[in-house]
Amino acid sequence: MNMLSLVTFIPLAGALLVLALPKERVKAIQATALASAGASLALSIALIPLFNRGSADMQFVERLSWIPSMDIHYVLGVDGLSFPLLLLTTFISFIALIGSLGIKERVKEYFFWFLVLEVGMLGVFEALDLVLFYVFWELCLVPMYFLIGIWGGPRKEFAAIKFFLYTLAGSVFMLLAILAVYFNTAPHTFDMIALMKAHSAWSLKFQILVFLGFYLAFAIKIPAFPFHTWLPLAHVEAPTAVSVILAAVLLKMGLYGLLRVCYEMLPLGFHWFLPFLIAIAVINIVYGALCAMAQTDMKKMVAYSSVNHMGYCLLGVAGVSAIGFSGAVLQMINHGIITGSLFLLVGVIYDRAHTRDISAFGGLAARVPIYAGLMFLACFASLGLPGLAGFVSEFMCFLGGFAQWKIYTAISVLGVLATAAFFLRMMEKVFLGPLNNKWAGLSDMSARELCSIVPLTVLTIAFGVWPKLALAFINTTAVQMAGLFK
Repeated sequence: MNMLSLVTFIPLAGALLVLALPKERVKAIQATALASAGASLALSIALIPLFNRGSADMQFVERLSWIPSMDIHYVLGVDGLSFPLLLLTTFISFIALIGSLGIKERVKEYFFWFLVLEVGMLGVFEALDLVLFYVFWELCLVPMYFLIGIWGGPRKEFAAIKFFLYTLAGSVFMLLAILAVYFNTAPHTFDMIALMKAHSAWSLKFQILVFLGFYLAFAIKIPAFPFHTWLPLAHVEAPTAVSVILAAVLLKMGLYGLLRVCYEMLPLGFHWFLPFLIAIAVINIVYGALCAMAQTDMKKMVAYSSVNHMGYCLLGVAGVSAIGFSGAVLQMINHGIITGSLFLLVGVIYDRAHTRDISAFGGLAARVPIYAGLMFLACFASLGLPGLAGFVSEFMCFLGGFAQWKIYTAISVLGVLATAAFFLRMMEKVFLGPLNNKWAGLSDMSARELCSIVPLTVLTIAFGVWPKLALAFINTTAVQMAGLFK
């Protein structure tokens, strides 16, 4: 049974059903979207007991001839790198759709584009043919453009265009790199597994040039300095659920591409770029944290914290070790869960107060205790408090980086201090001290809001207390990847 195809294309079937429904039938549209995303999530969960955690090989592989004349195939498969990200995508998509039930305008178009976006994201993590990978990568671009540009904030058009142009520019370089790889392989192929074995025939100069083509596309998506400037604007203007998807899944596509394509296919180019990669990682960590500290808008602060946290992933990757790779993948998962919670929680207060200004509040902990408790837990997890999900993955990234880049890793610790500072400042100004009487009538969280946030909170605690829940899927592949090019 082609389980990966079902996981990927059930949301597409849901999108087409949504398109067929009259726009007045809002409840039916919402139910169809939730049912299709829920079915995709259920099928991905059903794969968990079938996944062989002791194997680094591709699993659940599906192969069909697509364009035989150019040796282009429809090939899907997952391993310890991509399977956890597949689970993250189906889970976060379902949670974000619950968070989208408050959308009132153009409901039909919103849920259609959201489900199409889920198809693209899932395909990126499963595709094992470069053309198929590129098709799914580009499929994410249009839905996100419309989701920000139609349902976003006051500067939504500018944010959507900036996101579109940045991503499209990176995609052009990726396409050139794909063509270069194809024409320099004998026999010509787009098969990613075959290309991982063919790299020994490529010169250092060729690998560097192709690496840079791929890296530009992936760095923009991560986002790695200096290609990060689209992210805060896109986050601030995007509707809450779209911000959740953007932070929790879309950024991970860049890091996944860096490991799957740049590292596994172009090892000489990757090793040549390592000194630059570690420098970029440190800049992301420290600069991202300092930018977050300077913000007064809660959503913009969380957006810049994503730049900081993606830096930890890059630090782990730059360590080129099993613990570094495991830490980077675990950090991707944990960041998706924690930052998803933070964006949903910021959306909760914005729906009530219509402001995200940190200085506008005060003393809210007494007025909305459930909300305050969940926000405190998410913030503590994001700043890396032991016992919560963020600590273990950040620690592993630092361990992986320190083995090879001691001074750079030591500098990166400044980012941890700055992260703690801006989250603690936000908690103090918003929740502690005397209550601002303007918010005396504020209501605590609704059942729908709790349904979207509590599952993320449970996983935040579970992965903090028992990280093996996630690492069991990752470790074997991380060990195999670390030993590839020694």
